Amino acid sequence: MQEIQLLDAIERYLRGEMNSEERAAFEQLRKNNAEVDERVVEHTMFLQQIDQFSDWKNFRSSLHDVHNQLINNGDITEAAPKATVRELWKRYKRIVAVAASIAGITAVSISIMAYYFTPNGSISEIRQLSQQLNEVKNSQKQTSKELFDLKKSTHSPTAPAKVGGTGFMIDGKGYLVTSAHVVVNADSVYVQNIKGDYFKAATIYSNKQTDIAVLKITDSRFQPFKTLPYTIQKSQADLGEEIFTLGFPRPSSEVVYNRGYLSASTGYNGDTLTYQIAITANPGNSGGPIFNEFGDVIGILSGKQITAEGVVFSSKSKNIFSALTDIKKDTTNNERIKLPTSSHVQSLSRTRQIRKIEDCVFMVKSY
Repeated sequence: MQEIQLLDAIERYLRGEMNSEERAAFEQLRKNNAEVDERVVEHTMFLQQIDQFSDWKNFRSSLHDVHNQLINNGDITEAAPKATVRELWKRYKRIVAVAASIAGITAVSISIMAYYFTPNGSISEIRQLSQQLNEVKNSQKQTSKELFDLKKSTHSPTAPAKVGGTGFMIDGKGYLVTSAHVVVNADSVYVQNIKGDYFKAATIYSNKQTDIAVLKITDSRFQPFKTLPYTIQKSQADLGEEIFTLGFPRPSSEVVYNRGYLSASTGYNGDTLTYQIAITANPGNSGGPIFNEFGDVIGILSGKQITAEGVVFSSKSKNIFSALTDIKKDTTNNERIKLPTSSHVQSLSRTRQIRKIEDCVFMVKSY
């Protein structure tokens, strides 16, 4: 069916101008042809938008007339506008949205006029016009998305977090690991990089026993990492091994470096899921990565023993692998997490290791 004939049939169908035989045949065509059915739905929505826009325009005109009448009668006075970006946005954001809608409606209207008033035109020309219309609609959607993302990019939580900690990337697509106790009671979670950029995140896995939680950045502004500079060690670390950590014990986005050594192969009361490490740590370090001298992750900083100065515990990095196994077993979870398989910092000096790693370490804020 040619485009003009199809459009005419849709118009007659929606206006109820078809006889019973034609209507039955057209409804059967809709059932058999998904493209035709989609065109009917789109045209119905378009007509509804035209009606809504007409109602809105009439309502706005009425408000404008009432407003002018009140001013003329001296019942109200207009205050001088505040020329600030915030005020201008508040005042005109609806108009911007309506203008975008009008642009889309205008493009559709022009296309319909072309259909009706150029009956002798070639089908190829009509198809080309339809393609151009789709490009306009896609451009409008992209502009709306960019405006929405711009608005989100200026928003960051202003209230102090209930719990703060550290997390680190395990998959460049936006998956991080932190301590479960940092996010366990959170209504919402944000992560912040060393540049001060905030991103909304969601907890997709949590295990109190291993004190491991896996987060996923859900913010559309987040740019995935192509590669991660370190690997996650699955084997047991050696007693006395030199270690270092990066974390956010301060409220600012400045990352802090500390170094120490592995002081016991088990944790509190001989817990085989954790290490005991000799390192300086504060509450904000919870969830931070523990690296060996080669820059491989061997653990996740978990908690500090109050009764002994300098005694800190770390969940073993093998618990990350267990967490991923649990996520795969969960039939309701469709996450596909791929851990890094090669290190890019093994042969580097400590300062260069840190420069490579610090972008992958995030402050975690629970609200």
